[in-house]
Amino acid sequence: MHQATQITAVRHGETAWNAESRLQGQLDIALNARGRWQAQRAGQALADSGISTIYCSDLCRAHNTALAIAEYSGITPSDLRLETGLRERSFGSFQGLTYDEVGQLHPEEALRWKQRDPHWAPPGGESSTTVYQRVAATLHAIAAQHPGERIALVSHGGVLDMLYRLATGQALNAPRTWELGNCAINRLLYTPDALTLVGWADTQHLENPDTAPLDEGSA
Repeated sequence: MHQATQITAVRHGETAWNAESRLQGQLDIALNARGRWQAQRAGQALADSGISTIYCSDLCRAHNTALAIAEYSGITPSDLRLETGLRERSFGSFQGLTYDEVGQLHPEEALRWKQRDPHWAPPGGESSTTVYQRVAATLHAIAAQHPGERIALVSHGGVLDMLYRLATGQALNAPRTWELGNCAINRLLYTPDALTLVGWADTQHLENPDTAPLDEGSA
């Protein structure tokens, strides 16, 4: 009988580009003031949750969110584990554009994106199939090292979307009906045989009418 790994998955805090609906992909965009507040609130909410290890994307918006969580969980910054497999999906030449600009400048490509073709990739970027395989492999490699432990993964909207699909069996071309808010807390249970959804999109720690987390498909 395999001991389950308890996973707390958190999307990074808000950035200025999130607020502008601008695609970040793997560009390294910093948290804005609201994002830093969200990260602190997530850290406070998880302070007594027993997290022993934190893995995070090496992009600074995720890394700085992870640092705030580590601060409240008693984990030293040097013990954070940077993991490139937790990076956001690469959107290639779309990076830096708003969603509207993608539609205006690349209408044919934008249509294929909207049609959710799992094998389509933006020019120079990754397909959703590639991201799915990357996230699945990274999750297995990380979680298998921590049977019976509680760990945190701090990452991005596109990665969190894939974790949800892995846990629920949703197809890559299925429309998204679940939320992916900045600094929402999501909980999963991992064994080598299955990934199970325990709780999703907990934002109680962010309940403030002026600081509602943005929900974007991928940032």
